[in-house]
Amino acid sequence: MTMPLVCWFQECNRDSLALVGGKVSSLGELIGAGIRVPPGFAVTTHGYRQFFETDGMNHKVHVRLNGLDEHDAEALDSVSAEIREMIETAPLSIELEDQIAEHYRHLSTHCNVPAVPVAVRSSATAEDLPGASFAGQQDTYLWVRGVDDLLAKTKRCFASLFTARAIAYRLRMGFDHEQVALSVGIQKMANSAAAGVMFTINPINGDRSSIVVNANFGFGESVVSGEVTPDEFLINKISLDIVRRTVPQKEIYYAVDRASHSCRRLDLPAERQSVQSVLDDDVTELARMGKRIEQHYGRPMDVEWAVDGDMPTGSNVFILQARPETVWSSQQPPAAPAASKSAIEHILSSIMTGKTMA
Repeated sequence: MTMPLVCWFQECNRDSLALVGGKVSSLGELIGAGIRVPPGFAVTTHGYRQFFETDGMNHKVHVRLNGLDEHDAEALDSVSAEIREMIETAPLSIELEDQIAEHYRHLSTHCNVPAVPVAVRSSATAEDLPGASFAGQQDTYLWVRGVDDLLAKTKRCFASLFTARAIAYRLRMGFDHEQVALSVGIQKMANSAAAGVMFTINPINGDRSSIVVNANFGFGESVVSGEVTPDEFLINKISLDIVRRTVPQKEIYYAVDRASHSCRRLDLPAERQSVQSVLDDDVTELARMGKRIEQHYGRPMDVEWAVDGDMPTGSNVFILQARPETVWSSQQPPAAPAASKSAIEHILSSIMTGKTMA
């Protein structure tokens, strides 16, 4: 069977990892589970490999990577710059260009928006896995419009697999460069009034009975990058009640510059800096979606989300990415204490061991 160069998110699921990488296979799985996800498509790893087979590029790249030392920062930077330039200036095949352009036109028609703005994100076959978190090693481009810009950003995503940081990470983790391929996810941009991250476990102490939501105005880049101290909500996973909220001063946010059609870092007006960035109803809806995602995957999850300002409350919360939480999930839970047979036995046990009864 001929493998596709490009495919729709809804054609993917958790078994599509080798074809579309961690991010896109997860998005397809979420769509199949009924989770609200902005529509999109992916350039597959087959498309990536077809591109790299052109003019012996794959051989040239791996010759340059041979013998690199993860601790030699100067050599890593030099080789990375050379490889990325080679990739970004190489042509895509006519077949791959045509398929990307055709899917983009269909997406724009589906969304009823000419040259619909999209996020272009890398999706590597070794990222977002329980045993290795490659998340954030490759590039993301927001508010990309038009076929020409989309094709250029696709190649820049291909090239981002060879940043000095990504090369060093693979060397350190023992991943073979030739075994790690890249897919590119192309997803309709949500007009984010607010966005951020959600953990279906408390990332501070590993408490699985809690959900934590971090939020800021605009796109989620300010939260993911750590450029702001975000609003934080602690939610009881059972009742979905907001147990605690922290609303610090937030000085910057990311939004669309309508003149240049690009995503820009902006100063938040003084009167909004200490205002809660997301409504309580949307926080509750996020937590409800987080529970469904965790139940579907059977493990705590790390989720990126956005509230679309163009949509009415109740249908305005979208999931942009979901991946397994890798810090606490890899630890063994503490052994549960043996249950007492009766209240009297519990009291006697406490007296004998000198414990104070609460």
